[in-house]
Amino acid sequence: MPLYKYLTVENTLRVLEGSVRFTQPGAFNDPFEMVPELYIPEDFEPKEISISFDILAPRRQPSVGELKVDFESDHCNDINSRNILSSLNQSIGILCLSKNESSLLMWSHYAGEYSGAVIEFDEEHEFFKGLFDIDYRECRPKKDISSYVSGESPIPIAELCVKPKDWEYEKEYRIVRNLSDCKKVREYNGFPVYVMDVPLDAIKSITFGERMPVAAQREVWHKIKNTNISLSLAAIANWGYEFRKEPIKYN
Repeated sequence: MPLYKYLTVENTLRVLEGSVRFTQPGAFNDPFEMVPELYIPEDFEPKEISISFDILAPRRQPSVGELKVDFESDHCNDINSRNILSSLNQSIGILCLSKNESSLLMWSHYAGEYSGAVIEFDEEHEFFKGLFDIDYRECRPKKDISSYVSGESPIPIAELCVKPKDWEYEKEYRIVRNLSDCKKVREYNGFPVYVMDVPLDAIKSITFGERMPVAAQREVWHKIKNTNISLSLAAIANWGYEFRKEPIKYN
């Protein structure tokens, strides 16, 4: 199945110029991002916590250190999770993608209120090595901190990517990369912006939003007219709350 990325005009052009942002988890719009509740047993010896994460490994089944949903303790909180998140903000970037080709909410939230575009990527391209899906749940996960510091094996980052069911419509998938492998290009909203080179042959198609300015449409056209990337417009349908695709350029 293809992967989709909803983008503003500016970010669409950046991708077509060969770069895509890998965002630190603390810069995401979900405040619960990567902050599970951590249970700290009373006999846990205070020490410097050193945790190793694996950016490519799939989540383990069952997840190591996972506590039951109904587990309750005065020693269960997210303070240490926030400290771990702070550390991850300095070391990893995440590219968020979707399996949802046409979401009214995602067009509005991520694609400039329908003025941007949706880029379709080829999931089989090597660029997407380590791809994993988001785990959507009704309840916030709870973990025993001992599973983080045991040191037996690195913890898959995928296991931290748990989101509330409210986000399930996004059908989100991710790849994670080390910021040391990315390039810092600017600052935005208090976070440094890191990007990686993305090859044009990883792109299958682009769909303009209903409100994308004509000048921007022309700019995109000139960037892809001599490529195999197909192009279309998501026009408002004559019935229902949906779009109809108007082809502009075929692959």
